[in-house]
Amino acid sequence: MVSKQSLILPHTLRMVAWEVTRGCNLSCMHCRASSKFGPYEGELDTAQCRNLIDDIAAFSSPVIILTGGEPYFREDIFEIASYGTSKGIRMVLATNGTLVTGEIARKTIDAGIQRVSISIDGSDAQSHDTFRGVPGAFEGAMAGIDAFTKAGMEFQINTTITRFNLDSMEEISGLAVKLGAAAHHIFLLVPTGRGREMADQAISPEEYEKTLELFYEKGFTSPIQLKATCAPQYYRIFHQRKKERNPEAQDKQSPLHTMTRGCMGGSSFCFISHTGQVQPCGFLEIDCGQIKGKGFEEIWNNSRVFDDLRDLGRYKGKCGHCGFLKVCGGCRARAYEIGGDYLAEEPLCAYEPAPQ
Repeated sequence: MVSKQSLILPHTLRMVAWEVTRGCNLSCMHCRASSKFGPYEGELDTAQCRNLIDDIAAFSSPVIILTGGEPYFREDIFEIASYGTSKGIRMVLATNGTLVTGEIARKTIDAGIQRVSISIDGSDAQSHDTFRGVPGAFEGAMAGIDAFTKAGMEFQINTTITRFNLDSMEEISGLAVKLGAAAHHIFLLVPTGRGREMADQAISPEEYEKTLELFYEKGFTSPIQLKATCAPQYYRIFHQRKKERNPEAQDKQSPLHTMTRGCMGGSSFCFISHTGQVQPCGFLEIDCGQIKGKGFEEIWNNSRVFDDLRDLGRYKGKCGHCGFLKVCGGCRARAYEIGGDYLAEEPLCAYEPAPQ
């Protein structure tokens, strides 16, 4: 049981997801940003992007995920990535893959990008294209992956799980292995943005639990790294079940899952929008500070919302007295979306902690 006495999480910044643009060439049914072609007013220009990188590098050295929208919509994306690399920051990039050519893949490598992620939400063209809202999206993603592979760029596959593709997860994981991905990361749907329109596609708490249990089991046999994101209960399952395995089997997963926790928003991770709004994550669209008005370090260290998220004594409902709160945290975005309180209990958690 977690004491209601203040338990403050450390807040070393380890990862930043930066929405460098909201513009996108696809129309994905689950998109948190409801992205479309644009243009979008107020996006940071190149000089502002450089200044932001300077602000981040002045006090930390996190991984920066260049995301969108579609990052390759920006003509200066390679300049931004190169500048971050020059500051000693590990730069990675999230793309739908459809705009990637051999030239773009080479420029990505030259800019110092260490890994790219490509979103695949169906095991074939019909299912993926339906999810992504544009015919040819699957073929384009496959061509992009081929270009990255030929250029020697390490890539991972990201998949958002809904009822739409829940029964296809085995095939999608197999496809990731077949394509030569370094990792397969799954995301559990957070019904924000365009995703609100498919709230009925969200899996139930029981299905959620079963899916994470199966993913945990698969982690011991998969030839590539598996990671669950926007699924903080996975870390509770990991800690519940790690004693079942012999030490050699435990070691295969332990390095990744003992260095992080479920919901990292505000404690080791944050999101920066296309206009420079700092948020706990992309799905929790709460203004924690505007980088056009304040320095990033000041926002990270002094945001009231971040202070709330770092103080586990302020969490409510069953999350507040769960013995796994420190390693899980529950999805703050789902709590906010369902009930308007980012400190409320996780609505999709099937686990019942011991009563207070």
